[in-house]
Amino acid sequence: MGSVAETAAPDSAASVPAESSVRQQHGLDRRGGWLSSAQSLAGTVVIAVFVITFIVQAFQIPSESMEDTLLIGDYLLVDKVHYAIPGGWGQMLPYSAIQRGEIIVFRYPVHPSQHFVKRVIALPGDHVRLVSKQVWVNGKPVAERYVVFRSPVRDHYRDDFPDLNYLSANVEARWWLKLRALVHGGELVVPPDQYFVLGDNRDESLDSRYWGLVPRQNVIGRPLLIYWSFRNPEPSAGSRAEDGKLSRLAYMITHFMQETRWDRAFRVVH
Repeated sequence: MGSVAETAAPDSAASVPAESSVRQQHGLDRRGGWLSSAQSLAGTVVIAVFVITFIVQAFQIPSESMEDTLLIGDYLLVDKVHYAIPGGWGQMLPYSAIQRGEIIVFRYPVHPSQHFVKRVIALPGDHVRLVSKQVWVNGKPVAERYVVFRSPVRDHYRDDFPDLNYLSANVEARWWLKLRALVHGGELVVPPDQYFVLGDNRDESLDSRYWGLVPRQNVIGRPLLIYWSFRNPEPSAGSRAEDGKLSRLAYMITHFMQETRWDRAFRVVH
């Protein structure tokens, strides 16, 4: 028994530092795990910021001006690369010129902090006019299968733009003054590096007819697809902005399944 005790003592003593070493190693592993997770998270954040800043961005449609192409409550992914002004990456990325008939997202020229979405109707140098709601560009009528007309009332300013004999209460004053210098022979001549845009819901859209042209540098990109669509609940009248946002969020969470427009999810925008 004594010999067993004598031989056991050195083994027991030897086991103490080994145990401590294992604990220390586990501690290092845990710290290494946390560090690795933090690095992974940081990398994900950097990639996400890069994507949002340079490649794609999410937007929500708040008004009916682009119906029926885009509805209130549609959530878009916007390609910010396609129309980007070429720079150092000009040879690497697929930059493309803006074309007539394409939909663009841009900073509203009157208030650049706001973002608008409209369809490009006329390019720099084009001559454009509307006659009884029909768009003419460079002397030719434009076939617009995407347009809807919902007002039975004739509005000469809206429907026969740019007839300078008529004025709308919705026109920006600065645009009205500038417009007169851009109209030649009853047509608006689009200046260099600017674009004439209209909404698809032609009778309910405040667009280039009312506030002016879109400068090239204001263009953010083009909508790629609708990744989600939700019937937009209106905040109650008189509610504060904060209360309205909270009520809307609560409604979206509790009515996600019923109010999601599933048939519009992942629809490509044309």
